[in-house]
Amino acid sequence: MKKAVFFLAIMFSVCMFSQETKPTLEKVGKMVKATYFHENGEVSQTGYMLKGKLHGDWLMFDTNGKKIASGKYDNGKKTGKWFFWKEDVLREVDFSDNRIVNVKDWSQSEVVSVNK
Repeated sequence: MKKAVFFLAIMFSVCMFSQETKPTLEKVGKMVKATYFHENGEVSQTGYMLKGKLHGDWLMFDTNGKKIASGKYDNGKKTGKWFFWKEDVLREVDFSDNRIVNVKDWSQSEVVSVNK
């Protein structure tokens, strides 16, 4: 559990503080679509805000444009299943009211499902 919290803290710190380029904000109905960028111009994060709080689906990318995280916010709080990719490991983290409920790691060598 400590590893999961540390990993999440590092991921969000890197994503939030590595940006120098000004974000783009676009009104979509009652929400605002926000896109943040890395210094090299690649998208860092994209998602929606409602009344100034993160809300709905969010995606995070590394400086090469590779997806490193995806999940949902509800009124500024992480909720539901979040996925974090690092090398050959997919980490599935379940959140409830911004708290970690469960963490599961998947590696590429594991077969998740087989269609016959």
